[in-house]
Amino acid sequence: MLKVLIPTIMLFPTIWMSSPKWLWTTATMNSFLIALISLTWLKWTLDTGWTTSNTMLATDLLSTPLLILTCWLLPLMILASQNHVSPEPINRQRIYITLLTSLQTFLILAFGATEIIMFYIMFEATLIPTLIIITRWGNQTERLNAGVYFLFYTLAGSLPLLVALLLLQHSSGTLSMLIIQHTEPLPLTTWAHKAWWAGCLIAFLVKMPLYGMHLWLPKAHVEAPVAGSMILAAVLLKLGGYGMMRMMVMLDPLSKQLAYPFIVLALWGIIMTGLVCLRQTDLKSLIAYSSVGHMGLVAGGILIQTPWGFTGAIILMIAHGLTSSALFCLANTSYERTHSRTMILARGMQMALPLATAWWFIANLANLALPPLPNLMGELMIITALFNWSPWTIVLTGAGTLITANYSLYMFITSQRGVIPEHITNLPPSHTREHLLLTLHLIPVILLLMKPEITWGWCY
Repeated sequence: MLKVLIPTIMLFPTIWMSSPKWLWTTATMNSFLIALISLTWLKWTLDTGWTTSNTMLATDLLSTPLLILTCWLLPLMILASQNHVSPEPINRQRIYITLLTSLQTFLILAFGATEIIMFYIMFEATLIPTLIIITRWGNQTERLNAGVYFLFYTLAGSLPLLVALLLLQHSSGTLSMLIIQHTEPLPLTTWAHKAWWAGCLIAFLVKMPLYGMHLWLPKAHVEAPVAGSMILAAVLLKLGGYGMMRMMVMLDPLSKQLAYPFIVLALWGIIMTGLVCLRQTDLKSLIAYSSVGHMGLVAGGILIQTPWGFTGAIILMIAHGLTSSALFCLANTSYERTHSRTMILARGMQMALPLATAWWFIANLANLALPPLPNLMGELMIITALFNWSPWTIVLTGAGTLITANYSLYMFITSQRGVIPEHITNLPPSHTREHLLLTLHLIPVILLLMKPEITWGWCY
């Protein structure tokens, strides 16, 4: 753990001490080296359980893929942001890269924490850099409103979790993930226990976000700069799923009764957000709503608490993280050239930038879960687990899959096909930096086909 955490912390003085000329190169190369070092976590020597260097920080089969995804994303965010942040004064550039690095530090500490209270603190700490990135570097004036939504939804959802964790500490005497799974289950019988159960999960369901608690997400995604959208879609939403998997171990037997409304909301959300996507004109808003639908499937897989559901949820979280981040990068490259997120105003891109259209095509196929990509493997495992739990769920999950295919193809055809409008004929060509960025997003998705067991979590 420390072999990645210490170099990440040492990035802060590196960013502030490197010369202005080499700032972006130094930050990108150092963060990319950290990402490569993090791949050593994949060399799993134990059959089960945790690998730990101390009692506070450890990795297991659930946190390892998410930790590597976090480390992999920092150099990609720096690459993606270079074009629109580099004209600013040098100190603002340094602050921007520092905020991205601090996000990575908090996320490593969150996913690597063995104490649930430390996980909670880091879960909340990620709010601060994300909020500054959205409100300071967003594009429209609406970004302040988006920041307020983001802050209050997350805080209102996570305060009950803090109370629930303090009660758990009082009753069981420990909040260590290493110990708590071996303690006696709590006798959950009263109405107060039902409120405690809800308090434990609502923070994570807001973060995922569950349909009905998702209003902060499209606003935050649309107003954030490209790095904000990437980290939100790829990693911060996954904090919710990870937290739910950790807490579900302690919440039986109440989950069998109380999970029903949340499963219904999650599955209904797949349909509703898919239909909203079909009516979207804003490119980033469409990608943001599609994230809500995919996370609804993940929430359903986690809430039924079966090994297949959990495995499918981990696979889909990793695959969706890479795919949605790639889509936001593509939306940003389009926005930097046309200065509009409205799809109909930036259509016909295939004529001007054919290679970029090839990237759009691959990313869209990954988003609609084309076989044999890991997105399909995750979705199939969750749909099968849900069908086994209740055959009626196939109606919602099947319809959701069809709608996902529809809006993915709608997004591709609207933004890439057709006659190029006259107002955007003088476009700058795609840069090598952009092609490298998308290669680094989509190659891991394809490589996961070769060795899918590294994202299977506890089940392999």
